[in-house]
Amino acid sequence: MEIEIATIGGYEEVGRQMTAVRAGNDIVIFDMGLNLSKVLIHDNIRTEGMHSLDLIDMGAIPDDRIMSDLEGDVKAIVPTHGHLDHIGAISKLAHRYDAPVVASPFTIELVKGELADEQKFDSGNDLVKMDAGETMSIGDSGKVELEFVNVTHSIIDAINPVLHTPEGAVVYGLDKRMDHTPVIGDPIDMKRFREIGREGEGVLCYIEDCTNANKKGRTQSENVAREHLRDVLYSMEDYDGGIVATTFSSHIARVKSLVEFAKDIGRQPVLLGRSMEQYSGTAERMGFAEFPDDLGMFGHRNSVDRTFERIMNEGKEDYLPVVTGHQGEPRAMLTRMGRGETPYELDDGDKVVFSAGIIPEPTNEGQRYQAEKLLGMQGARIYSDIHVSGHLRQEGHYEMLDALQPKHVIPAHQNMKGFSGYVDLASNQGYKLGRDLHVTCNGNLIQIV
Repeated sequence: MEIEIATIGGYEEVGRQMTAVRAGNDIVIFDMGLNLSKVLIHDNIRTEGMHSLDLIDMGAIPDDRIMSDLEGDVKAIVPTHGHLDHIGAISKLAHRYDAPVVASPFTIELVKGELADEQKFDSGNDLVKMDAGETMSIGDSGKVELEFVNVTHSIIDAINPVLHTPEGAVVYGLDKRMDHTPVIGDPIDMKRFREIGREGEGVLCYIEDCTNANKKGRTQSENVAREHLRDVLYSMEDYDGGIVATTFSSHIARVKSLVEFAKDIGRQPVLLGRSMEQYSGTAERMGFAEFPDDLGMFGHRNSVDRTFERIMNEGKEDYLPVVTGHQGEPRAMLTRMGRGETPYELDDGDKVVFSAGIIPEPTNEGQRYQAEKLLGMQGARIYSDIHVSGHLRQEGHYEMLDALQPKHVIPAHQNMKGFSGYVDLASNQGYKLGRDLHVTCNGNLIQIV
C-alpha cells in the first residue's frame, strides 16, 4: 500500500498545524490550526468574518491547496486537542472536505464553539467523539484503522492519533509531555506506545512535536507547577493588597489549582475573560473539573468591568481575579489592566502572577515584554514563569523513539532552528537525514512507501 505524507502547516513555525496521511486511497488529516501571532500582529482583526484565502495569504492558517496533489479521498479530520494552533482553522477549511471531524469529547466541544462563531462558511461536517483507547475503521478496504492513545498536555483530553496500515503504523505525536502524575486525567499511556512499536509491522513513521527539542533534560509533571504555584500564593497570604493571576485559559488543571489556592489564602477567586469562561465552563459542564459553586466566570466585557468595579468597592484584598493575557495579547484583560483601561486599579506592591511560559515566537515575546513593563510602571510586582511546559524535552524524545522504534521520523511544530536539537538526537540514534529522517517544510509531499 502506498503511504504518502503531506506536511501542510506547522513545519516552519509554532502554529497552524496541519498534516495529511494518505494510505492507499484513504486520506486522514491531522489538525487544522491557526497561527495566532499572525492575527494578533494586526489591530482589531476578527477572523470569524474573514475568507480562508485571506487568512492563508496572512500566514494565519495552513495553505491546504497541496491537498489537490494527493490522490484519494479524505475520510477523517482529526484534531489532537483543543488548542487553537490545532483546531483554529477547522471553521475555515473543514467544509472543503466530505469527512467527519473525529476527536476526543472535550476537543469536539471546543470545535463546536469555533464553528458556532464562524460567520463566513457553513460547515456540514459531522462531529464524531472518540475516547482514548478506542479505534475506528478508515475507508472501505478494512485495512486502515485509526486509534487514539492517551497523552498528557497543557489541556485536558489530549490524544496522539495512530493510523494503522498494512505497512505499519503512522504515529502523529503532536502535542504532549510525559506526565505520570497529572493533576487532571490519566497518565500518558506509554504501555500502549511500546506495544504499537513492537506489534505487527511496527511503526512506519513518527511525526514529532519539536517545540522543546533544543532543551536538555525532562519536562516536569504538572504536579511540580502546582506545588510551585502553591508556594508562591501561600507566601502572599498576609498581603493586604491586590493579587492578580493569569494562565492559559485552556489549562484547566492550572486554573483549578489557582482557584483552590486562592480559597486557601482567604480570597474569592473569579475567572475573567471570554476564553477563560469558555474553557472552564465547558470543562465543568462535561465533568472534567469541579469548581466551587460560588466561583464567578465572566466573559463579556461589560460583565468583566462590573466585576472589577465590585472588587474595587468591596476590597481588592478579598479577591483573586484570574484573567486572560498571559502572552501580553493586546485585547486581553491583563494588558488592559496594564494600560489602565479597566476599573481595577493597580497600586505599588500589588502582585501579578504569570503561571504561564512565553510561547517561543517573536510576536508573543514582544507583547509579553510590553505587558510586563506596563504592569511594572503601575507599581505591580511580577512573578514570572510559574509553569511547566506541555511539550517534551530531549529525554522525553529519546524515550519516545525508544518506545516506538519508528522506521521514519518527521520533525514538526517548529522552524529549522527549532528542529536542530531533534535532528542531533535522532542522528545519534542511527537516523540519517534524507534517508529515514525527513526535515521538511510547509507544502511538501513525502513518499514513505
